[in-house]
Amino acid sequence: MSKTKSVLIVTDGTDKIAKTADNIAHALKGHKVLIKDASAFKGTDLLQAEAFFIGCEVPSPQSFAFFDEMLQHINLADRNCGIFSSSKKAAQYLAHMVKSSEAKLYPESLDDENPSVISKWAAMVIDQNGA
Repeated sequence: MSKTKSVLIVTDGTDKIAKTADNIAHALKGHKVLIKDASAFKGTDLLQAEAFFIGCEVPSPQSFAFFDEMLQHINLADRNCGIFSSSKKAAQYLAHMVKSSEAKLYPESLDDENPSVISKWAAMVIDQNGA
């Protein structure tokens, strides 16, 4: 991680996802990281983010309605994205949601709470293809 990057993490507000988001932010120390609950997300939060992460525990949480809708109408082809959830169905929902935006989705979703796994995964997400 040679260059400082602006990173956005959007969560569903559940305790487990919030804890994982905090661990991702800690793993990316040295970067400018903003964690936002999806219910408080504004489209402008994504403008400066060079990479972003999204996490939820269940597919289609109500708090993601605006974020999901926005991703249907924005092109993020130059941005890397990592998704995280302990639920396979929620991870599939997140991957589908990101697909419309054309963001570069990191191929593996995070479903592990081990800090060393999180650290390695988060670094690979923001560094994939030189983002």
